[in-house]
Amino acid sequence: MPRQVEGHQARRRFGQNFLQDGRIIERIVQAIAPRAGQRLVEIGPGLGALTGPLLEAAGRLEVIELDRDLVPRLQQKFSGKGELIVHQGDALEVDLTAMAQGQRVLRIVGNLPYNISTPLIFHFCRHLNVIQDMYFMLQKEVVDRMTAVPGSKKWGRLSVMVQYDTVPEKLIDVPPQAFHPSPKVNSAVVRLLPRQEPRPVSREQLETVVATAFNQRRKTLRNALGNLFTVEELEAAQVDPGTRPEQLGLDDYVRLALALSRR
Repeated sequence: MPRQVEGHQARRRFGQNFLQDGRIIERIVQAIAPRAGQRLVEIGPGLGALTGPLLEAAGRLEVIELDRDLVPRLQQKFSGKGELIVHQGDALEVDLTAMAQGQRVLRIVGNLPYNISTPLIFHFCRHLNVIQDMYFMLQKEVVDRMTAVPGSKKWGRLSVMVQYDTVPEKLIDVPPQAFHPSPKVNSAVVRLLPRQEPRPVSREQLETVVATAFNQRRKTLRNALGNLFTVEELEAAQVDPGTRPEQLGLDDYVRLALALSRR
């Protein structure tokens, strides 16, 4: 039976694992360094372990919480301790661009549900025009993939797409004991800084190439990308048809996406 924390039963369908290690919480808040006047948005505040120190430092905090039962608890717990704005709903459906009114001001923070962390990351990356930075608690394996380098076993679709849009950096390793209930995996905190320079191709064009390549990552590129490019087209993009998908770097995939977009 799921363990109760502060009288609330963690719900598996929401991927709830509540952070309770004070030292880890302090390190995360120090890394974020919230300041008064900043637009902080916390995804999945849960029982408010991060909410409290973030609200205390910034004076104002917006949170997005899917679990309806937690909304009144959060409002009551932090009543009179600052301006807490609670949005009840699915973070995947929140229009961050509308929330920020088109300005790059949002600082996104969250202990993301591990079962939907990748879709959430991709959702946030579609709104980078209004995001200043992001700090997420994720499964360590996911963070390792986000920060991987070409040629490594962890280099893949997530690595390329995240690094195209942001500069990821792993900040803190977090053991299972830091949560209640304890997950069966190690966790880590990652910082994502949106790239400021214009992106040469759309995310959709890059995604087409990257997803196609890594769907058959054990094959050579002439086979893995055979439905998109001829051998001559691969060579024209300065890509060796005999290499495998994990051997290509970000710039290589961008060149291929550019070649696809020019058709």
